[in-house]
Amino acid sequence: MCGIVGYVGDKQAAPILVAGLKRLEYRGYDSAGVAVLNGGALTVVRATGKLRNLEGKVEKESPRGMVGIGHTRWATHGRPSDDNAHPHTFEGVSVVHNGIIENHLALKAELKAKGHVFSSETDSEVFAHLIREELKGGKDLPAAVKAAVARVKGTYALVAVAEADPKRIVATREAQPMVLGLSQGENFVASDVPALLEHTRDVIFMEDGDLAVVMKEQVQLFSRDGAVAKRSVRRIDWTPGMAEKGGHKHFMHKEICEQPRAVADTLRGRMLRSEGTVHFDGWSLTDEQVKAMDRVWILACGTSYHSGLAGKWMIEHLAKLPVEVELASEFRYRDPLVTKGQLAVAISQSGETLDTLAAMREAKARGATTMTLCNAVGSAMTREADFTVLTNAGPEIGVASTKAFTTQLVGLYLLAIKLGRAKGTLTVAQAQEHLKALAEVPAHVEHVLKAEPHVKEVARKYMNATDFLFLGRGPMQSVALEGALKLKEISYIHAEGYAGGEMKHGPIALIDEKLPVVVAAPSEPHVHYEKIIGNLEEVKARSGLVIAVVEEGDSHVKGLADDVIEIPKTSALVAPIIATVPLQLLAYHVADLRGTDVDQPRNLAKSVTVE
Repeated sequence: MCGIVGYVGDKQAAPILVAGLKRLEYRGYDSAGVAVLNGGALTVVRATGKLRNLEGKVEKESPRGMVGIGHTRWATHGRPSDDNAHPHTFEGVSVVHNGIIENHLALKAELKAKGHVFSSETDSEVFAHLIREELKGGKDLPAAVKAAVARVKGTYALVAVAEADPKRIVATREAQPMVLGLSQGENFVASDVPALLEHTRDVIFMEDGDLAVVMKEQVQLFSRDGAVAKRSVRRIDWTPGMAEKGGHKHFMHKEICEQPRAVADTLRGRMLRSEGTVHFDGWSLTDEQVKAMDRVWILACGTSYHSGLAGKWMIEHLAKLPVEVELASEFRYRDPLVTKGQLAVAISQSGETLDTLAAMREAKARGATTMTLCNAVGSAMTREADFTVLTNAGPEIGVASTKAFTTQLVGLYLLAIKLGRAKGTLTVAQAQEHLKALAEVPAHVEHVLKAEPHVKEVARKYMNATDFLFLGRGPMQSVALEGALKLKEISYIHAEGYAGGEMKHGPIALIDEKLPVVVAAPSEPHVHYEKIIGNLEEVKARSGLVIAVVEEGDSHVKGLADDVIEIPKTSALVAPIIATVPLQLLAYHVADLRGTDVDQPRNLAKSVTVE
């Protein structure tokens, strides 16, 4: 979940490295640093805290050189400090590393016995020492890096430079993302594409076991067995401007407002309304295989898990297939009853979430067909899944996910229609009605966004609350869970989401005149509406404060709630997509009014690539 940038070219490396790290701030970090080579001399600058601290030290110390590596660290081993910040250096070797070395204690003990002195509490520093040992044995830098990683148990995206080899950097990966950027007279390596977009849009996504030797005029890429690796060069459509705030105060606000476009891009080219079906590129299941399927598994974490809960409702309702929604971090540590012929859907914004990737691999090993629903072209999940459905949301920089969630809901709705048609549980006419409802989503979201001034006033009214409770029934349970998560992530207010029927089984004890309760209450299905109204009345009977998300024209709820946020009237399966948006705005404005760091909330990272 940390950021890596490397550069070899004919420009001063330090400013390029710092600028690239700024593009990766969304990943979350607590310290940063750069290492720059000038001939045979290595200069390392590190700083705890925000990148402005590093930038100030770089300006003061002015490290010179046209080869360098940089890193933003999110602490896993050792507290945030200058000593624990990357790059880690030992006797002329400097490294940056994402991941975890599981056997670092044994390796440290072995190296200390040989006289090595460690200067940090991290596991990552081990790499600098291992590489130095291999260089002393006569290997060049690529061979030394390869030998070093062979001794490591764990995961890594590793980039190394050495005073003994001052004109190139070496990068390798295992279960951690790494991308190469190609340009004229200069080349790059990074943990994510946004770091490169200012300089190039031609990239190569490295695969597990790959080793890259990055030089000014060329990049050499080798596979695990040492053979020359032939990886395709991809042209990235994202422009640097897409990763900027575009006049918005925060990336999160920009991304909330991008949702009409993001949803439209998720739908584009996939809805075959005249045929009443859905087209997915690379779909590998025949109708016969779908008809024989007896279960779908959805594997995800965090926000993606919440989308999976709504997806369960969609798939079971339309395709009549049982769906198990599993927290990926738990799935792989038990004995899941996955069998051949089942479908495992791994959901991840980044396509690199370690727990979800491992869960997908476990399902695949047990015979399931694997599909990933994600936003990142070329990510690990897209390479390993049997087929991929991209959400096409574009770069999401804010740590708290917004457009990724809504586009995941849309992708799952499309999947439910696809499976329903293949299984024969949906007629052409029924599918056409669902596709029509989906086609209206961008306009509905645009309509909700126009109510932002009202949502901001509601946020101002409740911004000083210490706790929130979110309630929803049926598919709106996922909206309640996600609304609570968004609020707690960025405002640091304690918030809990519950299925409405669970309120009387515990949470009702919390209700008093100080507790705001957010109730998602669209009118369909009607049985859920009646029940959620009962929950609302239970809250009011105990002097709780009610913020209700209701369909336009719902006068009954208006008479019961303290504050109402209206959404367009739509179908039961579309409503979760629409109802999510005002809760995102509510969380955003509460956090902004409280003055928290909306885009980079404390302790969180965008792409969780460690356990």
